[in-house]
Amino acid sequence: MNIRLLLCLAFCATVAARAAVQTDIEYGRAAGVSLKLDASIPDGPGPFPAVILVHGGGWSAGDKSGGPSKGYMAPMHAPLAAAGFAWFSINYRLAPDFRYPAPVEDVETAIRWVKAHAAEYHIDPRRIALSGESAGGHLVAMAAVRADATTRVAAVVPFYGVFDMVAEAKRRPTITNFARLLGRDTMDETMLKLMHDASPINFVQPGLPPFLLLHGTADQSVAYQQSVDFQARLRAANVPCELIPIKDGPHGMLPWPPLAPDFKDRVVAWLRTALPAPAGK
Repeated sequence: MNIRLLLCLAFCATVAARAAVQTDIEYGRAAGVSLKLDASIPDGPGPFPAVILVHGGGWSAGDKSGGPSKGYMAPMHAPLAAAGFAWFSINYRLAPDFRYPAPVEDVETAIRWVKAHAAEYHIDPRRIALSGESAGGHLVAMAAVRADATTRVAAVVPFYGVFDMVAEAKRRPTITNFARLLGRDTMDETMLKLMHDASPINFVQPGLPPFLLLHGTADQSVAYQQSVDFQARLRAANVPCELIPIKDGPHGMLPWPPLAPDFKDRVVAWLRTALPAPAGK
C-alpha cells in the first residue's frame, strides 16, 4: 500500500472520528420511558456553542435521527457540525400515548441535562440554542416562553411551527393532530382552552431570547401566517425576531435547497451572531 493511500485513509479516519455521532444517550426518564438523544461534539477542548434539535411529526411520530429519508431536523446536522457547533438531537414522548405537556416537559429535561453535562461535552452552557421543525418548532417555542432559570436558552430557531393552535384549527378541516396531543376531539370550550394554553403566542413576554423563524410560503400543513403573526407578537414585546420566508417552499426542509440554496448558511450565520464566543476566544 503506497504512502499516499495510507495518508488518505488516515485523513478519512480522522474526519470520520470527528464527525462521529454518539447515539441513544439517555437524558432522562419519564412515566417509565427512557428519553434518549444523539450527540455530535466538535473535536477540541471547546467550550462550544450547542443546539438542541427537536424533530417534528405531528407530535405523534418522527425520530431524532431524521428517519430513512434523513428529514425532520437532520438536514441541519452537517451544517452545524461543520460550523463548529455541538448538537443534541432528542426524542420525546409521543401522542396519543402521552398528552401535552409531556413533550415540552421532555424538551425542558433535555435542556437541563445538556447544561448539567456541559463540562463533559465541552459545551458553553451560556451558549445553548433550541431549534425544532413543525411540531418540534411548536415545542421549542413553548419551552422558551415557559422557561425558568434552569431551562432558559440563548436563542430559538423554529422551522414552520404552530404557534397559535386556535387560529390554525380554524383553518383546518380536521384537528386530528391537536386531538391526539390534547386528548380531546371535540371543538368545544374545553378544547379551545386547551389549545390556547398550549400556544406559545399567548405567553410571549419581554425578555425572551432572540428568535429566528423559517417558513415556506406555500406550506399546506402549517400556515405561513403562523410565523408572520408570531414574529409580530414577539416584536411587540421587544423580543428580537427575524423571519426567513422560503418563497414557494412547502412543509419540510428536504425540498427547500433548490428554492433557497443558502437557508442553512443563513441559520448558521444567525446562530453565530446570537451565540457569540466570549471576548478573547
